[in-house]
Amino acid sequence: MKHTFFILLLVLHLNTTCAQKSILPELPKSIDNLVLQAPVKSWDEAIPLGNGLMGGLLWGENNIIRLSLDRGDLWDERTNGETEWWKKYTYQKGVDLINQKKFKLVNDWWDKPYNGVSPTKLPAGRIEIQLPVSEIVKDFELNLSSAEGIVHFNSNGMIKVFYSATEPVALISVKGMIPNAINLLSTMDVFRGKTKVKSETSSGGTMDKLGYPDAVKGKLNNSQWYIQEAADGFKYCVYVQSKIVQNETLLAITITTTNDSKDLLSMASRRCEAALNKGYMAILKRHKQWWEKFWLQSSVSIPDVAIQKQYNLVQYFYGAASRFDAPPMPLQGVWTADNGSLPPWKGDYHNDLNTQMTYMAYQESGRFEEGSSYINYLWNKRKIFKDFAKDFYGTNGLTCPGVMSYSGQPLGGWGQYSLSPTMSAWSAHLFYLHWLYTADDDFLKQKAYPWCSEVGECMLGLLKPDDTGILKLPLSSSPEIFDQSPKAWLQPNSNYDLMCLKMLFLSLTEMATIQGKTSESKKWSDAASALGDFHTKSDGTLLVDAVSELPSSHRHLSNIIGLYPFNLITNGGSEKDQKTITSSLKNWESKGTSEWCGYTFSWMSCMQARVGNAEEALRNLDIFVKAFVLRNGFHVNGDQTKTGYSNYKGKPFTLEGNFLASQAVQEMLLQSWSPTPGIINTGIIRLFPATPKKWDNASFVDLRAEGGYKVSGTRKDNKTVWFSIISKKSGIVRVKDNFEGQIPKWNLDNVKKIGDIFEVKLAKGQKLEATF
Repeated sequence: MKHTFFILLLVLHLNTTCAQKSILPELPKSIDNLVLQAPVKSWDEAIPLGNGLMGGLLWGENNIIRLSLDRGDLWDERTNGETEWWKKYTYQKGVDLINQKKFKLVNDWWDKPYNGVSPTKLPAGRIEIQLPVSEIVKDFELNLSSAEGIVHFNSNGMIKVFYSATEPVALISVKGMIPNAINLLSTMDVFRGKTKVKSETSSGGTMDKLGYPDAVKGKLNNSQWYIQEAADGFKYCVYVQSKIVQNETLLAITITTTNDSKDLLSMASRRCEAALNKGYMAILKRHKQWWEKFWLQSSVSIPDVAIQKQYNLVQYFYGAASRFDAPPMPLQGVWTADNGSLPPWKGDYHNDLNTQMTYMAYQESGRFEEGSSYINYLWNKRKIFKDFAKDFYGTNGLTCPGVMSYSGQPLGGWGQYSLSPTMSAWSAHLFYLHWLYTADDDFLKQKAYPWCSEVGECMLGLLKPDDTGILKLPLSSSPEIFDQSPKAWLQPNSNYDLMCLKMLFLSLTEMATIQGKTSESKKWSDAASALGDFHTKSDGTLLVDAVSELPSSHRHLSNIIGLYPFNLITNGGSEKDQKTITSSLKNWESKGTSEWCGYTFSWMSCMQARVGNAEEALRNLDIFVKAFVLRNGFHVNGDQTKTGYSNYKGKPFTLEGNFLASQAVQEMLLQSWSPTPGIINTGIIRLFPATPKKWDNASFVDLRAEGGYKVSGTRKDNKTVWFSIISKKSGIVRVKDNFEGQIPKWNLDNVKKIGDIFEVKLAKGQKLEATF
């Protein structure tokens, strides 16, 4: 008996120890690495590498290996047409002409600036390594955990490449082979066909249209470079230096600009010389340490190989293409076209979906340093955006253009969207989300509320009450329904504009309240109420505006954006909300997917997950991964299987669809939204809220919830078996009981249940843990 008693005590102790043992996030496994069989003949199917500021694409065939080069701030900012055209062709003048039905004139004003070659993102040429003809490349690999590109050959030779996460250089190691030649090609060299490479990607024009002089090239000992004079005195230098150590050839590469130094050549030379002196392995060591810290922020494990690989790859994109102090990712990130052409859609910042959705998947994964790039950029450009609000809209406050260059210059385009003021309300939502997930009250006071409230002031300056007292914009639209036709000018307010504005004012209400700004909180709350209700049919279906139904299949889910990401209509809301959700999604389904792009599927996956439709969320995500990514994982607009998912068949790639797909996975595993937007401290943690049956064994470690919580959970045989929640600061945590009748065993005694919600107050850093 005594022995049995002690064994029982030991088992209980071990069980308790196991339950409380800290579980750490995992680095990506080798099975998750991206492997591309050779040949890779197109830059847009290459291995993507980068360090936030610089990027590279690794590809090639036979005995030729290419590294396409890019840097995030290489831009030609020359305005097409009249300088500062937005000061002349103002919003109010457009309103007056549209009221007179002079649509063509307004289109000419606002669309024409976009139709020139510049402003545009610029590529930076490429490096070509020519090996002996006997050396034939077998495959290209991206080691996700170390962010290294690896090229395997039919011999024992190998090439490794990484963009240092800690220094402004890229390094290449060629082992077991002696290159016949190492060639640095300028962008004009590529254009002129010195190395002709076919690409199906649509172009924003060709390099020769920019009118640049030929690059000035130089060689000295083991170094080569070119300096390209661009526009308005801007120059950039691409520099390569080599060093042979025993049977290894090392290359150091950097790109400098006149924004770095007047003597950009000397700076480039010093960087490469220093890197080669330190050596590949020494710099790689610090690089790996950075990436280990990056991966250990959080991890996800699902029993779906294709989706798991896409999830990990897209999280890698944050580390490779975004940094808090680097330019935010535009349409193609730091992987600009390398085919002699300028990038599709100028490689610009589209703020009617693309940029916002690109920065939607970092909050829950806890990669705040990388994800804060865009909001830091918006904060730093606030003077420019204040001037734009005054000059174009004639208001106080600030607003960023719907389509803009790196400098924040409005590029024009279809005026219904490129110059829609509510795009700034959507961008403001990212400040709000960053605060919710970090629980950083300093960020709230110093950046989030000041920036968002300035947007709010601009919106209030444009909104005027109609005869019934409802606040209306002078013009309204819904991206990108009816394209640029006169019909695209909808009856104010469209549901899209209404939802953007309501989300903005409700978030401002919450942020003002928590700071004790009572009068400001009331102002924003009153503004949200004065917008009125959403426009629906009698069955609850969301319309496009008060009178227009969704006409047909469309790529942009703009009229139902209130479901996701704004969460204004929830499955935790009223019976009316439930009716609206069901009817609206059914309406979109009835229109088919013929006009959907890749990102539409991943957005719909997020939306279906948010409203609890697990199987529909997975179905849309499956289609995205199957049909709308290239073999290197890049999202493309067109259906690459050509099996009828969409009428679009093209190959231009943009990144927002990837990030939506990554976020869809997180939405399936963890949600923490508030059922009452605008009311503080009402977020509810939902574990595995939309996990499909196929994911019977799934887990995640240290995903973030609103309120700054770190949440981990494990699901086996389609049942939750364990979870933990660690608080960032003192407060009440709420957990929804969706455990299917299972009773949690808590590590704390004071957990209460109110309805279907468990509640407990946690101290800063305290852990709540449950087993089943």
